[in-house]
Amino acid sequence: MGKLIYTGLISLDGCLVDPEGNFDWAAPDPEVHAAVNEQERPVGTYLYGRRMYEVMRYWETEPGAADASPAELEYADLWRKADKVVFSSTLDQVTTARTRVERRFDVDHVRELKRSSEPDLSIGGAGLAASALRCGLVDELAMYVSPVVVGGGTRFLPDGVRLDLELLQERRFTGGVVLLRYAVQPPRSA
Repeated sequence: MGKLIYTGLISLDGCLVDPEGNFDWAAPDPEVHAAVNEQERPVGTYLYGRRMYEVMRYWETEPGAADASPAELEYADLWRKADKVVFSSTLDQVTTARTRVERRFDVDHVRELKRSSEPDLSIGGAGLAASALRCGLVDELAMYVSPVVVGGGTRFLPDGVRLDLELLQERRFTGGVVLLRYAVQPPRSA
């Protein structure tokens, strides 16, 4: 059974993007990018909301440029080889290979994807991840915390969700980014 992992490159104040929608402050340097690649190697399926898919489809064609780093080229290869499921009621068609659209987020369908998958699954997009967190579907959180406070924006974790976590890994990178990886513990019985 595959694990469902929610990963984000976030600010110290817990945002994926700043108030203007920018995330350039989170661009990984080669050391961080290599660590992200290491984490992504076991992923066989990416689950995305529409907006995150539109950002991530960059990896289908762009990193072939001559100035792409080895880490970027590797990530593009990993991304292209994985299946992608986009949960969207508005997206008419996809423009990347190995990609399909589901019109709504179905908890039982995602549970079945996890149960029937040997490789891990990754979920991306704050809104979609919030739904999965609220339903108890997420098995791990991985946060690459950048040394910046952006003062608001789209938060990595939603309000109103209680999670008990077990620290699996912490790692500090040369540029000041810190990786915090946690297992999500089953809810406590009342």
